[in-house]
Amino acid sequence: MFSNYLIGLREGLEASLVVCILIAYLVKTGRRDALKPIWSGIAVAIALAFGFGCALEFGSQELTFQAQEALGGSLSILAVGLVTWMVFWMRRTARHLKSELHGRLDAALAMGTGALVATAFLAVGREGLETALFVWASVHAASDGTPRPLLGVALGLLTAVLLGWLFYRGALRINLAKFFTWTGGMLVVVAAGVLAYGVHDLQEADFLPGLTDKAFDISGTIPPDSWYGTLLKGVLNFQPDPTTLQVAVWLLYLIPTLALFLAPARTTTPTPVRDKV
Repeated sequence: MFSNYLIGLREGLEASLVVCILIAYLVKTGRRDALKPIWSGIAVAIALAFGFGCALEFGSQELTFQAQEALGGSLSILAVGLVTWMVFWMRRTARHLKSELHGRLDAALAMGTGALVATAFLAVGREGLETALFVWASVHAASDGTPRPLLGVALGLLTAVLLGWLFYRGALRINLAKFFTWTGGMLVVVAAGVLAYGVHDLQEADFLPGLTDKAFDISGTIPPDSWYGTLLKGVLNFQPDPTTLQVAVWLLYLIPTLALFLAPARTTTPTPVRDKV
């Protein structure tokens, strides 16, 4: 449940910050007349993300077991790729996000209502589609027959909306760079588990070999239905009997990705130019 809460919080807070920046800029510049198109674009983006998530969930139920596993594994890998790109992108551009959005909004204001709707839709829609895909993949991986994964996502999104409102009202100030670094690092750990489950789904669909080649089996020590087994699965997507390929993929993704993400950002210093004699 915690991993799904983290996904909802991390992804939802990005969208909330985007909305806050757009709304605050229009209010401060005296363009309240442009708020309605902005809210319209945001509403369309949310509806699209929700519809995309429903299509993934209900559409996959009509497939055969093998097709479901193939679809789930493929979308899990795609979701991990998108989330990995997103956390690195946010780490690189978080400091300049506000000025970038202001520039887009100024251009949209000059072009008219349709451009405002499109700006809000594109700014929030991308986050919404990424969130819907990764949430679906994570819930699919951590599903235990209870509504806890979806409840965790919902609580994370509600927390993100509350934090966004507090930011807008000026009642809350935190170091966003550090926040996104720590949550991004934890999200990489969650993504590694989703990737491993995606590989397992493709093995069950006979797209990848090695389904019966277990790396280890500690189900007797950590029963999946025990409270601590459920806790490990909910937090880390832990599986007590992974295949060798799952463990290899998990390690090959997690170690270099986390090392690159947590590495200090490089600062380039200008090379001194020597005077010509």
